[in-house]
Amino acid sequence: MEARNLWRFVLLLALVLLLTWLHLPSLPNSKFHSRWYIPKNTFYSSSPTYHHLESETPQHPLDPLTIQEFNRVRTILSSHPLFKSSSSYTLNSVVLEEPDKKLVLKWKKGDPPLPRKASVVAVVKRVSHVLTVDLETGHVTSHENETDLVSGYPMVTLEDQFGVLEAPLRCPEFNNSFTKRGVNLADLVCLALSSGWYEKPEEENRRLMKVQCYSKEGTVNFYMKPIEGVTALVDIDRKEVVAVSDDGQNIPVASGANTDYRYSIQKLSGEMRLLNPISLEQPKGPSFSVDGHMVKWANWEFHLRPDPRAGIIISQVKVRDPDTSMLRNVMYKGFVSELFVPYMDPTEGWYFRTYMDAGEYGLQSKPLNPLNDCPRNAHYMDGVFASYDGTPYLQPNMICIFESYAGDIAWRHAECPITGLKVTEARPKVTLVVRMAAALGNYDYIMDWEFQTDGLIRAEVSEENSILILHILV
Repeated sequence: MEARNLWRFVLLLALVLLLTWLHLPSLPNSKFHSRWYIPKNTFYSSSPTYHHLESETPQHPLDPLTIQEFNRVRTILSSHPLFKSSSSYTLNSVVLEEPDKKLVLKWKKGDPPLPRKASVVAVVKRVSHVLTVDLETGHVTSHENETDLVSGYPMVTLEDQFGVLEAPLRCPEFNNSFTKRGVNLADLVCLALSSGWYEKPEEENRRLMKVQCYSKEGTVNFYMKPIEGVTALVDIDRKEVVAVSDDGQNIPVASGANTDYRYSIQKLSGEMRLLNPISLEQPKGPSFSVDGHMVKWANWEFHLRPDPRAGIIISQVKVRDPDTSMLRNVMYKGFVSELFVPYMDPTEGWYFRTYMDAGEYGLQSKPLNPLNDCPRNAHYMDGVFASYDGTPYLQPNMICIFESYAGDIAWRHAECPITGLKVTEARPKVTLVVRMAAALGNYDYIMDWEFQTDGLIRAEVSEENSILILHILV
């Protein structure tokens, strides 16, 4: 009898512990146990959903290219004379060629799919080309090279950037600039930077980038340890150093002490008050629905797709009229056209920093971190893109969709006492947020499209960064 009671007690205790564990605001799953770190919840929260993208087919005319379509583009291009004549080429961009707007607006769910095409930007034998590939007929229906185009250069790829870094690190003049400063070459972190356009004859009709380096000795925050004055100008296509400048030999390299931004490394003051984790609970789940790339929430519906240049493209946004219940067209297409980042410093190592982050590098985001970048009950959307040779690859958790509530009030009214009416009406402000985060050098861009129940759309770009400092000799 005593043994039976003991077993009952053990089972009851286990049940109490389980219920307590499930109702914690967030479960500890961080090796650092920082109170500012919202830990991943691997037991209670829903993990990101990975779809069977290999067999995915377009459900909407504006759906992004699928894995099968990327592979078909590669096959079609491989038989085109331009690519058969050279084994050395780079596909800088492969994206959906959007159908005509009138056709898209006429299309309804259940209609036959519209013809699918891909827009390709390629560099072949140091010449830029823009092609349109018809995925149904298997033919290239349009082809222009840089002599036909007005201006501009294609977006640089990761392969372009890595290739640019190799040339100066083989250059004795470039390396000697660091050894003269006492910098260990093993501690170098070098970055390829777009060089801007300043009508210099020697730079015309060439794809160029500038390479500058930092020291990672003693810190992961190498941006705090620039090696000032050393710049290599590199030809992207030829992989060769065009020029090396060194005009900062008397500027010392910072020590890097107390510059690490990781909480696990920092020695926080005991007087600093840290925040407890915050979690938004939705007992009945989220109020929005996602069907492929179509999103519906409250009185809104829109199409959403990842894009390597703009990050997020919102299309065919409609809002339901509360009086007629009819859907009204609000916006056909919305995206970030450009992010212009001029540093406006006239010195030799800084004057060229006039970055076009979207157009030059692309805002293809990094994977979002569940419960840190996006709250509980967020829906995650993966991106599929083409690498430099056209091979498709997956960018998981690129976009998240969630409902946001920060305790704000959307509308409130209370009758004054003299009316004799005891009426108080308050409605919480809940919005739907579509989010992505792009990491470009020392910048992290958080981009939100926020939909409100009153019919407003807010597009917000916020920037978080590791401080990039300029060392000068005084």
